[in-house]
This record gives sequence, C-alpha cells and structure tokens, in this order.
Amino acid sequence: MPCELANPRTAMVIAVLFNLKPATEDQSTQEEEEPPDSYAEWDDLETVLAVRDALSSEGEVVLIEANEDCFDRLRRIRPDIVFNIAEGQRGLSRESHVPSMLEFLGIPYTGSSPLTLSLCLDKARCKEILVYHAIPTPRFVLIDDGSSAEKAAQLPFPLMVKPVMEGSSKGITNDCLVWNMDDCRRQTAKLLRLYRQPVLIEEFLPGSEFTVGVIGNYPDVQVLPIVAIRFDDLPPGANPIYSYEAKWVWDRAEAPLGIFSCPAKIPSDLARQIADTAVLAFRALDCRDWCRIDMRLDAQGQPHILEINPLPGVLPDPNQNSCLPKAARAAGMTYNQLIRAVFHAALNRYGVAKTQPRALREHN
Repeated sequence: MPCELANPRTAMVIAVLFNLKPATEDQSTQEEEEPPDSYAEWDDLETVLAVRDALSSEGEVVLIEANEDCFDRLRRIRPDIVFNIAEGQRGLSRESHVPSMLEFLGIPYTGSSPLTLSLCLDKARCKEILVYHAIPTPRFVLIDDGSSAEKAAQLPFPLMVKPVMEGSSKGITNDCLVWNMDDCRRQTAKLLRLYRQPVLIEEFLPGSEFTVGVIGNYPDVQVLPIVAIRFDDLPPGANPIYSYEAKWVWDRAEAPLGIFSCPAKIPSDLARQIADTAVLAFRALDCRDWCRIDMRLDAQGQPHILEINPLPGVLPDPNQNSCLPKAARAAGMTYNQLIRAVFHAALNRYGVAKTQPRALREHN
C-alpha cells in the first residue's frame, strides 16, 4: 500500500482513512472476555483497495490506516480531502475520532460530523432526537446495570436487547430477541459484561424490515432503491431479526443468503412513506454525504427507525450482501460510481469542483 505522495503535488490528493480488519489468526491476542465480534465494523483489504481504485480517477490516492500514527501522517501529507471509512479503535465515540482530527487539522473529509457520528452510534441518544422530531422509533428503556433490567417490564414482550453503542450487528445475536423477563435479565447481564456499556431494550416490531440508502446533502438527496429483508429465508429456528449470525456467520460470499430483495416489492405508497421517513431522519441527525437507515414496520404498517448508520459498510463483492452497494446497483450504479457519488457530494458541500485542489487547500 502507498505510504507517502509519489510525486510533487500537481493534482488533488485524496487520503482514504480506514481500520483494517485483522487476519483471523491475529485475533488470538484479544483478551478472553473481549466480544468475538470486536472487529466486525472494520474493513478488509479488498474493500480498502476497492475504494482506492474507485477514487483513482479523481486524483492521487493515499491509504492511511486510522491507528495511533495517523495524526502525524495526516499533518505531514496534508491531503486535499479525506474519504473516511474509519470506524475507530476504542471508546464510545470512536467513530468521531478521525473527523475530529481532520477538523483540528483543517482537512476536508467525506461524511458526517463528529457530533452526528457520535449521536448515531449512541442508539438511545439517536432515538431521543427522533422522538423530539416526531419521527417514529420503537419505544425503549436504557439499562446501565443488571439491577435496573426490571425497567424492561414496562414494555410488551417480545423485546430486542442490544448494546447501545455498537454497529454492524455487534452484540445483536439470535438470542437478543427475548420473550420473557428471565431471558431479558440473562441477555442484559451478558451484554453488560461483554461490551462494558449500557444496554438498549426496545419494543420488537412485528412487521417487515427495510434498509434505505441516502446519498447527498439535504435538500439535494438521492434515496436509493429500498432493500427488503426477508426473514423467512433465514435458517430454520432463527429469530426474524438481522442478527450478527445472519450478517456474518450464515451469510457468506461462497454461500450468500437469499434474504434481500431490492428494489423491495412493496406498494408505491409504502415505498414513498419509507423514503420520506429516511429523509426526515437524515435531516434530523444532520447527516452528510451518505447514510444507511434501518427501519421496521409496526403492527399497523407504520415505518419506524431502528438505527441510522452515517458510516455505512461498502463491501465490493456482490455476493457479500452489503446493502448500500446492493441498493446502488439496483439504481444502475457501479461500485465505483457509488464511491465517487459520495466523494462528489462532499466536494459539492465544500463548494469546490473536483478540478480545484488548490481551492480545497485554501479552504483548509
């Protein structure tokens, strides 16, 4: 992977910041009580190189791993703009670390602000903002210790139990759908121990589930074709949720699950309602450039926001069932066109054309 600029700066310099998923054998260094899905959010080398290749027509691309050395490298290289896919290494605000460094250094970047990334990673705070804006989301309670799990009794079973600040279905296993108070207490205690953060317990909605990609900046946004998740195609006995097992264990590139339908085969009025709800949520959380929003219908068919993902996954292999690239393909976009669309959305937000690296440096 390239480390420094190969030539004197004559074109736009684009740095891709990322966290590289360690090889399976390297994960043996984890502490015994670390969750088995610790690196689920990080990207593999194939994805990093695919993003690099997609941006190569826009300028000179430099790859920078978002580790403890990245601040010095950014300060030394001073890229014109960063394409950010870094999830962060540690802490409850980890997704905001790279954007915060970039703002400190005055370097433009793709994607949402540190505040938006932190708020969306914190599912409870995100839901509070949605409630304030009258955007439907399942009712919930937040549990910060085992003795407070009884608060879940105010909600009707079944319930979803999940870590409050994780992504990529981390901590959301098949047994996170609980049907009684004993199972709720047991699952809550397990997640409190493994993830060392509060646990969100929310009302389980019985309707269909969808995910929606949004590209651009409000009001100039493009809602990609809606992806429907068909839980009847999960293995026998699996709960009807998009769990960690469904995303990372049962669904493999060599044997992909056929649980996705895009564009979703739903009535046009429901599709419009889902798209409108996605845009409302995108605006309420002040998302920028791109986002993927997960929804589920209640018993009356009303879409509710489950999660907002302002740093969505972009696996390039169609067999890996990455939802944002899947939706882009349904819209007639190649993978490279998707990545460049996000890149151009950021350039437009900064008011700079792609042929103006000097203007971006002056913006810094």
